[in-house]
Amino acid sequence: MEDQQPKTGKFSLNYGLILGALGVAFGLMLYSMDAHTSQDISNTIIGLVMMVAVVIWGIYAFRNANGGFLTISQALKLGAGIALISAIISIVYTIFLSNVLDPEFTAKIMDARMAELEAGGQYSAEQIQQQKEMGIKFFWFGYPVILIVNVLIGLVIGLIGGLILKKAKPE
Repeated sequence: MEDQQPKTGKFSLNYGLILGALGVAFGLMLYSMDAHTSQDISNTIIGLVMMVAVVIWGIYAFRNANGGFLTISQALKLGAGIALISAIISIVYTIFLSNVLDPEFTAKIMDARMAELEAGGQYSAEQIQQQKEMGIKFFWFGYPVILIVNVLIGLVIGLIGGLILKKAKPE
């Protein structure tokens, strides 16, 4: 009987759900501290560290379940899959946040961005207000961007993890 090879999809789903749950927990923590609209770089770094840790953990677990063997293509699939599942969860959470938890979330984000423009002094008050209105109107455009960026980052992490953890099956 032939050995059953584990499926990358199962691992992507499981570890994507873990990463998504961690991201939602982090987002709820920020919300409870009223820091969910903060553009602080430390929030981005914490999210990236969580993503790297969970993707590498998922690749490592897959390799162990696969008899200690891993190809770079499997690592890439895992990285992209975990990132995709987590991005979908992140988008659902952001929609929930902006429609239920904090209906003014979009306006707060745009106010923070417009304050930066105003501080630059290059735009008039009317131009800033017009940009804010357009930003709120097209805020949904950020959702596919979140998806694409997450998958690209997952591919990079998967590639690096695959290069570190790869081990070919002997022929």
